[in-house]
Amino acid sequence: MLKVEDINVYYGAIHAIKGISIEVNDGEIVALIGSNGAGKSTTMRTISGLMRPKTGKVTMDGVDLTNVPAHKIVGMGLCQVPEGRHVFANMTVLENLELGAYLRNDKDGIAKDMEDVFEKFPRLKERKDQIAGTLSGGEQQMLAMGRALMSRPKILLLDEPSMGLAPLLVKEIFNIIKEINASGTTILLVEQNANMALSIADKAYVLETGRITLSGTAKELASSEEVRKAYLGG
Repeated sequence: MLKVEDINVYYGAIHAIKGISIEVNDGEIVALIGSNGAGKSTTMRTISGLMRPKTGKVTMDGVDLTNVPAHKIVGMGLCQVPEGRHVFANMTVLENLELGAYLRNDKDGIAKDMEDVFEKFPRLKERKDQIAGTLSGGEQQMLAMGRALMSRPKILLLDEPSMGLAPLLVKEIFNIIKEINASGTTILLVEQNANMALSIADKAYVLETGRITLSGTAKELASSEEVRKAYLGG
């Protein structure tokens, strides 16, 4: 479904992403793990069209996305939940969710998806008229994910969904990620909490200083001594 082929990405003279390739098949959860500054968020931003690779390409369902504007990529079925959530703080929960569907005009479908989001995230329903900036961190993460789901994505990019959340909330968010995947959405997950990421992923890639250093099934990486020492506290 998603193919990243030998991309190189720069910030000015800094070579941030060095020839990485990633594949995400339909229906999978694929995890991209690595330490701070490894290039995980840059990779996500490049896939979603917010940054451009100097060389290499990104394709979805065989269509080249490399020079497609970010808003058009959303319309094609790829949506990103950014690191740090970035909800519209001065708008209500309901208004944030409605903005997630801004490219759609199927009124009945939007209403159904809104109900689905409220079913997955009951707290959002309770707070639908509340200003988003007054929500807790966990609730804002739920809102950012719900807003992305309102675009009806084929593939959802999640960048550090557990960041800054209490352990119980992290567990809840990851259960919801599994549920979203089970309902038919393919997921590419960037996560510093390698234990949680590998526990739900089908396969995974390890990114270090802009390069993929390891890849395999999540089970293989979870049992790798190198990964255990570096990321799993083993």
